[in-house]
Amino acid sequence: MASEFWLIAGLGNPGKKYEDTRHNMGFMTADLLAERWSVHFADHKGLAMLGKGVMNLSGRNVKFFLAKPLTYMNDSGNAVSSIAAYYQIEPDHIIVIHDDMDLDFGRIKVKSGGSAGGHNGIKSIDRSLGTPKYARVRMGVGHARRGGNAHDNTINWVLGGFGPDQRKQLPEFIADGADAAEDIIFQGLAKTQEKYNGR
Repeated sequence: MASEFWLIAGLGNPGKKYEDTRHNMGFMTADLLAERWSVHFADHKGLAMLGKGVMNLSGRNVKFFLAKPLTYMNDSGNAVSSIAAYYQIEPDHIIVIHDDMDLDFGRIKVKSGGSAGGHNGIKSIDRSLGTPKYARVRMGVGHARRGGNAHDNTINWVLGGFGPDQRKQLPEFIADGADAAEDIIFQGLAKTQEKYNGR
């Protein structure tokens, strides 16, 4: 029997040195959702920090789990699939929030399924769940300079921090990401796509 719970997973890398980096957009958004809905994180099998809460919007209550995988980005699937299996949460009730270099900073796109777009965290989740059919909130972090050292540039970029202008916009951007996750649950994917994807 599938659970009525939703699972929202914000992707990132654990540890001090990754805090505030572009690759940790998912963690930052999960932290804001935890604050909004009074969710307290505890360890889940050493794979994730996991909390449980209830959202109350549009006169409805929805129970959800909020996860921050501790597996490092490239093995995010181990954490997400472990929680989903343990609590019997189907992929159509899973939302993954992650950074996306194909979108300009501050832009959000919402989708379900489709390619991982080179994002190792998403590739790992696709593999572990055996399907790409779960909702994703893609949070734009812009792109590194191309050129001879494209691979290194990319790694340095996603593991780099934000400039002063972007820092000013971050709180609002993270709030939009949190709103998008809530909208998927309460409004459905199609409506949420209309709201964010055209921006």
